[in-house]
Amino acid sequence: MSEQVTEPVVHRLPIRKLVAASIGNAIEWYDWTVYATFSTYIANALFAPDSKSLIATFATYALAFFFRPLGGLLLGRFADVQGRKPAMILTILLMAGGSLAIGLLPTFAAVGWLAPVLLLIARIAQGISLGGEVSNASAYLGEIAPNSRRGRYSAFFYISTGTAVLIASLLGYFLVRILDKAEMAGYGWRIPFLLGGVLGLVGLWLRRTIDETTHFEQSKDKARETRNPLWVTLRDHPKAVGQLVGYTMLSTLCYYTFFSALTPFAINSRKATADDVFLALSIGTALFVVLQYPMGAAADRFGRKPQMLVWSAAIALLIVPLSTLVRPGLGNLLVVFCVGLGLYTMITSIAPAIMSEMFPTELRGLGIGAWYNLTVALFGGTAPLLITWLADLGASTAFFWYVAGGAVIAFLVILTLPETKGMELK
Repeated sequence: MSEQVTEPVVHRLPIRKLVAASIGNAIEWYDWTVYATFSTYIANALFAPDSKSLIATFATYALAFFFRPLGGLLLGRFADVQGRKPAMILTILLMAGGSLAIGLLPTFAAVGWLAPVLLLIARIAQGISLGGEVSNASAYLGEIAPNSRRGRYSAFFYISTGTAVLIASLLGYFLVRILDKAEMAGYGWRIPFLLGGVLGLVGLWLRRTIDETTHFEQSKDKARETRNPLWVTLRDHPKAVGQLVGYTMLSTLCYYTFFSALTPFAINSRKATADDVFLALSIGTALFVVLQYPMGAAADRFGRKPQMLVWSAAIALLIVPLSTLVRPGLGNLLVVFCVGLGLYTMITSIAPAIMSEMFPTELRGLGIGAWYNLTVALFGGTAPLLITWLADLGASTAFFWYVAGGAVIAFLVILTLPETKGMELK
């Protein structure tokens, strides 16, 4: 009698679900990146024409970030008690509306100070939206993933983000080459924001088709019975809160250094040409996207902690030397963006998995949303403002030492993390 051979089951990724969950985050980060990338044009169009207009533009950028913790708190709690799906639909509506508004704003020359006030209102709406988007999409991806493949599923979060940022940087590259300075100042900078609003409608259509997670359905009654959930995260999970803040600080500084702050810094302070900067950023971002899934798979096989330790140690050692290469010349800029963003994939590929594994389901949306976004507001929203201010003082190198210091702190925090690969979500 012959022995029956059982064929191994091939796991099929639920691509539609992964894209639907990730597209909101992609659109939101696209819009935030576009704002930083086109900051010089926004400053000239929407603020008073003086030497401080760029500082004012980044101050608006930073102020909107401080509404992210509010969004994380309110929309995270909404997701814990009402569901991940309705929360993700709400966040994409807010972001798309804000993007369309910015693309249509009247100029300072036309309406005076009303222009920057309207810009601030649109950015606040987007700040609230993004505060809920990261936590809720992370929770959704973590909850639909098999335990042994959570890193792979999480990788789609920043595959989408990187693709969106790549589109933003390519838009910048082609627009500055196709349009002259007057056309860029007049209407060219508005095109990416209007496109972001249109993409938001596509994301809304996709998200309407996804199912709610089983983890939420099983825990929603417990979530609704939980009183003072923010206090509960501190009382019952203080170590997780501290660890989340510690490594998110460095992750945030990496993101806003390489994807946002370096572009205006290289052009305005180091006199690199705009097309060289946009091209180098585009190539570095393409590498960032390509490495996400392999890094997620590696973390599923070898663990989250070793990957995070290599990332934080490398940033601590290399960020200051890399900063000396930010100067005219495509080759120099390629090294900066490719090395920096290549290292950064070690954390981005698994960030939703790590955060999902730190809190129980009834607190997951709020726990990630509140503490992650508070950290991002403090360290991310101020990064472009800080690097611009230090450059004006002639001390731009100090910013990169600041990032190196953050990397050392993150390394020490990561040492305290338990290894969570393959764990069952609570």
